[in-house]
This record gives sequence, structure tokens and C-alpha cells, in this order.
Amino acid sequence: MPSFAPRPWLALTATAALLAACSPTFNWREVPIADAGLVALLPCKPDRANRALPLGAESVQVDMAGCETGGATFAIAHASADGPAQAEAWLNAWRTATRNQLGEAKVTEAPATLQRATATPAPVRLDAQPAQQGAAPVQVLWFAQSQKNGTVALYQATVLGKPSSPEAPKTFFEGLRLP
Repeated sequence: MPSFAPRPWLALTATAALLAACSPTFNWREVPIADAGLVALLPCKPDRANRALPLGAESVQVDMAGCETGGATFAIAHASADGPAQAEAWLNAWRTATRNQLGEAKVTEAPATLQRATATPAPVRLDAQPAQQGAAPVQVLWFAQSQKNGTVALYQATVLGKPSSPEAPKTFFEGLRLP
């Protein structure tokens, strides 16, 4: 009769496999963005930062929340404009600056929809496929929402890279909720 001696390495390997299965690459969570009310669905715990961003002739304070997982960076940027005219100018400058950074990439821009977003400036979606082999694709959604105090909250939601799950960008963009 064969003897079955315990094999500690086998138990350790099985335990490691179970732990790996319990820690998903995309651990989706709701994250409030700024004080304007947007709630984003991010696939990992976000880091937060703010910086001045040149938008046209102005330097605008932008708050950001984002994280990297599964081969891509998921980020939301937020700025607050004084009113609709400034919001339109800033959003156009933001789009232009982004397009300029993409260089030779094949860029497609199209109108987008997001429940409760303003009609002016209207939501816009950008998809960019890099011209250079190995460069990261980019997906961006710009949108705005009027606030009760007359200001306009501007947002840029971005997926940079090719996530290991093809559903991740869809989940990210569909997970954006304005109050």
C-alpha cells in the first residue's frame, strides 16, 4: 500500500493560488470626485493630486483621482469654471491640449452622452490609437455639469493603456454618475 506523506510545498502552493484568486486585478469601488458631486467607479484605490493646468491663456487648478491596474491607468480630473462661457472655452482648450499631446495617433472624436451632463459644453468622447508600435491607446470623455451656485464643474475621465480586461473601460465610463 502506497504511503501518502504530507507535502508542505503542495499545501503552500494551493494556499497561494487561493489567495491570488481572492485579490482581483479590477477591484471596483465608488469614489467621490471633488465637492461637485460626481461619483466615479474606479478599479483600484485612487491616488489624489492637484496641479495647475494651462487651458488657453489661463492656468486652472485641477483636482485628480486615479489609479493603475491591469495594464492601464484610470483617472478623473476636475476643474471648476465661473460659468458656461468659461466652461466652454476651458473644455475646448483641454481637448486641444490633449490632441496635441497625442501627436501622430489616429484620433476619433464624437459626441457623447452622460446623464445629467450639460448640453453646453456638450460631452465629447475621444479614442486614440497610437501610430507608434508599443505606445498606449487613450480613451477620454469630457463633460460638465452646472452647479447651483452658477459655476460649472468640468471633468475629464481617461483610460490610458490597454487593460487586461476588455470590459474595464466600459465599466469605468458607464460608472460615472452625476447627482
